[in-house]
Amino acid sequence: MKSIIITGGAGFIGSHVVRLFVTKYPEYRVINVDKLTYAGNLANLKDIEGRPNYLFVRADICDYEAMLALMREHAVSGVIHLAAESHVDRSIKDPFTFARTNVLGTLSLLQAAKVYWESLPEGYDGKLFYHISTDEVYGALELTNPEGIESPFTTRASSEHHHAYGTEFFRECTKYNPHSPYSASKASSDHFVRAFHDTYGMPTVVTNCSNNYGPYQFPEKLIPLFINNIRHRKPLPVYGKGENVRDWLYVEDHARAIDLIFHKGKTADTYNIGGFNEWKNIDLIRVVINTVDRLLGRREDEDMDLITYVTDRVGHDKRYAIDSTKLQKELGWEPSLQFEEGIEKTVRWYLDNQEWMDNITSGDYEKYYEEMYEKR
Repeated sequence: MKSIIITGGAGFIGSHVVRLFVTKYPEYRVINVDKLTYAGNLANLKDIEGRPNYLFVRADICDYEAMLALMREHAVSGVIHLAAESHVDRSIKDPFTFARTNVLGTLSLLQAAKVYWESLPEGYDGKLFYHISTDEVYGALELTNPEGIESPFTTRASSEHHHAYGTEFFRECTKYNPHSPYSASKASSDHFVRAFHDTYGMPTVVTNCSNNYGPYQFPEKLIPLFINNIRHRKPLPVYGKGENVRDWLYVEDHARAIDLIFHKGKTADTYNIGGFNEWKNIDLIRVVINTVDRLLGRREDEDMDLITYVTDRVGHDKRYAIDSTKLQKELGWEPSLQFEEGIEKTVRWYLDNQEWMDNITSGDYEKYYEEMYEKR
């Protein structure tokens, strides 16, 4: 069996990647390494936890000795590294945690892979360290078209709302210019990954992705937080005037891109992954409100008055927008869902899985894991 490690596999994006690999590749042993911090939840993988090719290991990626032992024990030939602290607001309050997990955790994994793979007769042949990063490392783009214009990109997933809010886009060659402790920590980890290729010849690949949405996202993030708040008629806190623009991608489309790049991407290359799908925060929020109200049988626009404008976040980047043309042309990937379809699926999932949401918002899942692992 080919063994691969997927770090952060109990988190939002990680759980979708684990599920895809476990179901699509029965010949792989998929080892999910997750510390189970507040954002990790094994309920995200309930449907595949009994599969014979799936193994969960609770561990901290910063524990170098544990990572090295794990690689040796299972003869690991590939690492897909998603484990990260990812919430910008938390990074502003506690930058040290972000530096530890995102920088030192990545370095720990890289060094463990280096030491193990270099000890093998074949060395780095057939090995890959795949690092998942973010579009936020590029900084911010100017918001030059506040009303939006027709996007220069077209895909099968194009919809009526296919706007661009500027003429510039993040490309693989865009200079790094991180603005938050979160994006600075991710930028640093990206540099370490590339340095391990340049210094030691380790086969690596880095991808930078736009905002993801979909099932199992931790409800501190905008879309699940607002779905839950609308359901319970709680305020919807919107930074500033809600004019910041983000590019949104359905999480399963990101997982498909990761699968494709892991198997067919060029070593030592970078690929940008985006939805070709820019939305102003306030417009996105209105779509979410209308979708939740409709699915709950409420009057359209009934909960618009829940929108509450709050003081803007420190250093809040105006616009992110990814150009995924390289990934499209070289590997044939593109988003599969129109945004309206994706939002409909997402809202339905959260409304149908209120128990999952209640478990998260109450914190019961964290207590359960602590008790379970203390007994061991």
